Amino acid sequence: MTAPIAVRRLPAGTYGTAYAEAFADLCRRAEAPNLHMAPAAVAAALSFGIASEDVVVLAAHERGDERLLGLWALRRTSRLHSGFTHVLEAPLVPLYEVSSAPVLDRERAGDVAVALLSAIVEAPGLPKVLKLPLLPMQGNVFTALEAALATTGSTIATFERWQRPMLVPEPGDDAERYLRRALGRGYKKRMQQHRQLEKAGGLAYRRQRRADAVAALEDFLALEAAGWKGRGGTALASRPRDAAYIRDIVGNFAAIDAVRIDLLRLDGQPIAGGLLLDLAGQSHFLKIAYDEAKARLSPGRALAIEMLRADFATGRPFRLDSGAGDRVDPSAYPWGERQEMANAIVALASRSAALPRLAAAVRMRLRGWRDRSPR
Repeated sequence: MTAPIAVRRLPAGTYGTAYAEAFADLCRRAEAPNLHMAPAAVAAALSFGIASEDVVVLAAHERGDERLLGLWALRRTSRLHSGFTHVLEAPLVPLYEVSSAPVLDRERAGDVAVALLSAIVEAPGLPKVLKLPLLPMQGNVFTALEAALATTGSTIATFERWQRPMLVPEPGDDAERYLRRALGRGYKKRMQQHRQLEKAGGLAYRRQRRADAVAALEDFLALEAAGWKGRGGTALASRPRDAAYIRDIVGNFAAIDAVRIDLLRLDGQPIAGGLLLDLAGQSHFLKIAYDEAKARLSPGRALAIEMLRADFATGRPFRLDSGAGDRVDPSAYPWGERQEMANAIVALASRSAALPRLAAAVRMRLRGWRDRSPR
């Protein structure tokens, strides 16, 4: 018989500084590690200006055993996107994050999901509405959450839904076999394009971790700022507060070897770069940048191909989440799998979520009108 699950709320500051190894251990036992729940991410959110009292870190474990079985970091907030209703939202900083899902031990996922939702329902001071704008709608975690919603008398409504590119190798895959399957009929054209880039000069791919990643971040920021994002004022270098947050993310995760920056250089000059969180065989793509002068040769796709080759060369299991939002064309990536995603709002234990759901529906309608209007 398995022991009952207990849930406690951890102080945000304590969690952000003292639980790195416990979280890493949980990720190794989880089907889908969500690195935006990591202590390093919570610490960066606090540096970004989110008040510690608004951060709700829920840790699940068996009674009498301190080993983490589940972790969910949420933020108490009330703003336009929630209909000015108090909600719990994940991720904490909705800038470049990838997932709203909790991290669950794969062997106890169902019990842990029920315990986490029940803890929120029973806590007198917590909102009973969850705003989860980046919720994966497939896999072990969603199955556990869906069952827990039924158990706790809770309901879920989804708004924007999209297919996110993923890289999930099959047993026996190598880089060549995977690319042929993922690219399908476009394989020959894409690989010819890649060979053209190789012939254009000295092409070199390098993956940087720890202190090297911190140093490489400046090359990445400069590459992004040199393109259309820089001209439009949306590059990180154009937004000092966002850039400071990303520097905190990279520095915090570099300290536990859980971030990397992959750079592709041509004749020594960066032409494409990727910023990824990377732990326990799961990589989350946060940002990509490329040299627009080389756009004809698709340096961004070339970087993805080199990343894929490097991952297969390690011989270890791995998965990659592209982090692509609902307005990104999945065919732009050489990754063949798809993860259904949604902007979800959960009403816990028969509570009302009418205003947050109305705000989400209005937002979706306004986006639709804007897309159809003449430029």
